[in-house]
Amino acid sequence: MQLTLEAISKKVGVQSWLYDMSIAPRSGAVTVLLGATQAGKTSLMRIMAGLDVPSAGRVLVDGQNVVGVPVRERNVAMVYQQFINYPSLRVRDNIASPLKLRGEKGIDQRVRELAEKLHIEMFLDRYPSELSGGQQQRVALARALAKGAPLMLLDEPLVNLDYKLREELREELSALFAAGSSTVIYATTEPGEALLLGGYTAVMDAGELLQYGPTAEVFHKPKSLRVARAFSDPPMNLLGASVGAGGVQLDGGPLLAMGLPATASHQLTVGMRASALRVSAGEGDVSLPGKVELAEISGSDTFVHVVTPVGELVAQLTGVHYFDLGASVTLYFNPAQVYVFDARGMLLLSPVRGGGR
Repeated sequence: MQLTLEAISKKVGVQSWLYDMSIAPRSGAVTVLLGATQAGKTSLMRIMAGLDVPSAGRVLVDGQNVVGVPVRERNVAMVYQQFINYPSLRVRDNIASPLKLRGEKGIDQRVRELAEKLHIEMFLDRYPSELSGGQQQRVALARALAKGAPLMLLDEPLVNLDYKLREELREELSALFAAGSSTVIYATTEPGEALLLGGYTAVMDAGELLQYGPTAEVFHKPKSLRVARAFSDPPMNLLGASVGAGGVQLDGGPLLAMGLPATASHQLTVGMRASALRVSAGEGDVSLPGKVELAEISGSDTFVHVVTPVGELVAQLTGVHYFDLGASVTLYFNPAQVYVFDARGMLLLSPVRGGGR
């Protein structure tokens, strides 16, 4: 199934919820809608599903305009962040409900297969109220997969789960989506989730579609500062700079030797992902001395906030590291691993691939 949205927009009263945008998610693949809360992800998905009608534009399914066709007449499966199941039905009957509606055979076997994939086979005879939140969301996912719809919409389905459950389910979902043939639209606020799911990513902000393409390409080559901000966790370090003799001059810092387009504006912004900063020097690195303002351990990484002459920077270090507050530390980075944006916030240069997250 090929879903295509042509020049759609959405207004509610005088307020624009979605600005003019066009997108054709890759058929049979995962497309992640990535953006902060109120970026427009849910509004876009509701139009895709047929729950809402766009104020302008067309929604095409295999070339046919389906604007105005209600959701009950479309073959769409949906999973929300809330755990929506039939409370009066046992887990096995929740999962089986779309199969029974289609009058399929071998329902018991199919239900067990899906339950085993999502590790809920031991709960088949329980009611949803007897399950934890994570288990209930697995039931909702199993029912959506049982429907076998060519279009599957998942609106932040893991947001209400704890960190450990989210990590576990993300990996399982990646495998399940890869094994299926549905076009999957998955909304999230988390850049890490988009990277893990892979496929394609559409970055949204304040009702605008900023960039769409293969996830790795969008991550490594964000076309603007707005995309870079949306697709960075922790936030990208942004530094004021200008065109210098033979490179980019950081405000209050060193000159970075790099070639710039002849059309580059004088005022620039340099972006560095936190993982591009290190506390040990490598070949060709530039150094920035500073003092530790904060150090925090998160999972298997350590985030160090350092005040430097060019501003406060956050470094993401692999492993557990300990720093005394106020201690002197030198950060290192390679100029080949920085982003450069022009005065309009559009990308001029991106890092050489392989320079980390």
